[in-house]
Amino acid sequence: MTHPALLVQDLSFSYDRTNILDQVSLCIQEGEFVGIFGPNGGGKTTFLRLLLGFLTPTQGSIHVLGHSPKQARTQMGYVPQNTKTDRQFPITAEEVVQMGSLSHVNWLGRLPRAHKEKALFYLEKVGMIDKRHTPFGKLSGGQAQRVLIARALLSETKLLLLDEPTASIDPQAEQEILSLLFSLKGTMTILMVTHDLQTILHTAEKLLCVHRTIHSLSPSQVCEHFGLGLYHSPLVNKTSTLL
Repeated sequence: MTHPALLVQDLSFSYDRTNILDQVSLCIQEGEFVGIFGPNGGGKTTFLRLLLGFLTPTQGSIHVLGHSPKQARTQMGYVPQNTKTDRQFPITAEEVVQMGSLSHVNWLGRLPRAHKEKALFYLEKVGMIDKRHTPFGKLSGGQAQRVLIARALLSETKLLLLDEPTASIDPQAEQEILSLLFSLKGTMTILMVTHDLQTILHTAEKLLCVHRTIHSLSPSQVCEHFGLGLYHSPLVNKTSTLL
């Protein structure tokens, strides 16, 4: 029996009595590429943390790949918006990717050869094989994001969550990362938070507008103001279909 990649029913979440998300219900099918957008403070990152099981809903339920978020966590990959690292910490790009297979380390503390080879495969896939021995702290922002994507893929990800993966990087690196993500379309379910809606408007099968609640839209329902990053009230016009 197959399950949706993501099924959210009547979800609400509050911080110290402040309602962040209210009565959210949606369904994402396996293999869909979903763009997530909305104003700052609207609840986008909170939504991702709920999907990962780092936060617990105030009410409602979340099923990821037919399981609870915590049970499904080993099948999810997560790429945060910004990763603060100690620039002097002696860890290479290859070792960062290998961290995606820590659950397979044997009793001697060693990673099996097969998983080391997979780490190299994904470094090659993201175009970073030539930086495998470079200290992670010396990589540029775009290079670091590609390494983190490779780490997420190494964990045999079925659901990839990305929180603004192209924020604060140069335009060329942004295009390289987006091209990589678009090449993965259909091979896994991808949910990507972005402020640059134009980049995914014609690629995503579904768009989620997060602003206290979540509106599920088709790309054709998104007006030009959203495409320019201008969020106005009401966020969704009367002709939009909501889940």
